[in-house]
Amino acid sequence: MATTAGPSSDSNYYIKNVDERSVEERAIDDWLPITSSRTAKWWYSSFHNVTAIVGAGVLSLPYAMSQLGWGPGVAVLVISWIVTLYSLWQMVEMHEMVPGKRFDRYHELGQHAFGQKLGLWIVVPQQLTVEVGVDIVYMITGGQSLKKFHDLVCQDCKDIRLTYFIMIFASVHFILSQLPSFNSISGVSLAAAVMSVSYSAIAWGASVDKGVQPDVQYDYKPGSTADTVFNFFSALGIVVFAYGGHNVEMEIQATMPSTLERPSKVPMWRGVIVAYIVVALCYFPVAIIGYWTFGNTIADNILITLEKPKWLIAMANMFVVIHLIGSYQVYAMAVFDMMETLLVKKLKFRPTWCLRFISRSTYVAFTMFIAITFPFFNGLLAFFGGFAFAPTTYFVCIIFGVLLMIAGPIGGLRQIILQAKTYKIYGSA
Repeated sequence: MATTAGPSSDSNYYIKNVDERSVEERAIDDWLPITSSRTAKWWYSSFHNVTAIVGAGVLSLPYAMSQLGWGPGVAVLVISWIVTLYSLWQMVEMHEMVPGKRFDRYHELGQHAFGQKLGLWIVVPQQLTVEVGVDIVYMITGGQSLKKFHDLVCQDCKDIRLTYFIMIFASVHFILSQLPSFNSISGVSLAAAVMSVSYSAIAWGASVDKGVQPDVQYDYKPGSTADTVFNFFSALGIVVFAYGGHNVEMEIQATMPSTLERPSKVPMWRGVIVAYIVVALCYFPVAIIGYWTFGNTIADNILITLEKPKWLIAMANMFVVIHLIGSYQVYAMAVFDMMETLLVKKLKFRPTWCLRFISRSTYVAFTMFIAITFPFFNGLLAFFGGFAFAPTTYFVCIIFGVLLMIAGPIGGLRQIILQAKTYKIYGSA
């Protein structure tokens, strides 16, 4: 077999063996959204990671603090920041740990660890649960933020159901979902990252301006012991959800060029460090100052509790909408890659624009339908956070990850059941 020491022409990556893919296979890889472009810079890693990690979860951190209390709450926030940064470093290193090979997708790493078939069965269900679950939650949160914006700027207007705002939010994604590759959504992701920092600053800044509220309480909310325990579990799931984002790390790094002299882990890790500094600057002030200001009366979304000044809160809600548009696309792009790989490589469909339009539009419509049907924001955060984010984000700390995987879904599912009792499907909500 012929060998070469230089980088291959199609991927700019050093390999031992000549690329033995057929012309058709190379054409398909050049069409798929993850492997079609490897020209990303290190700062792409920064804003892609900020967009993926800092999402709807940051607005619920003060609520999670109210269920955890000062000591456990701060401890969980700090430990999660350290553990998830360490696990992210491991993933960056593992992207090219086999000489001559890049693990461009999360499930490829699973296949290397557990075998071709078992790796898929272990990783893909968890990864899809996270990515689809996040997009559903972002559909709900985007609709809620749009509704809040509308209600603040037009208080005399007729009340409009949340359903229609979710549909408005989804309409943007029917268009943006047609962008072909990860690098093609870089502008959207950058805008989203800027918006996340902006609304986080508004959240804690407005809280500081309000100051500690009269008769603020930091004890657990009155209720039975079971309520306190389940709320504690749910809060753990919310924190896990807030620190998620690892499920698209392999895909983000896959967009970067790699050579023998400068492997992709160098620019990727530089971007991760910047991103995690931003995460800390967003998460800790919002969580701590929000809880300090409102205590256990905080809502599951701090912008709901912050009602004045109205113009500032309205602006913050619109920032949330813009950020969630970018976050939805970052997670969806990994799903699109899975869908299109299955359709083209396994089911032998031709890689055409029509196939991409139908498959991606179907996905957007599906997440919109589920969001409209089950708009349980905080319960979904806890459920998806514990069920799938914990094992994929906290995998370097097995005991901690398993505990979160068990506790989060229990609390989240209970909240969903309680909220469903008073929810009328496709009703006035």
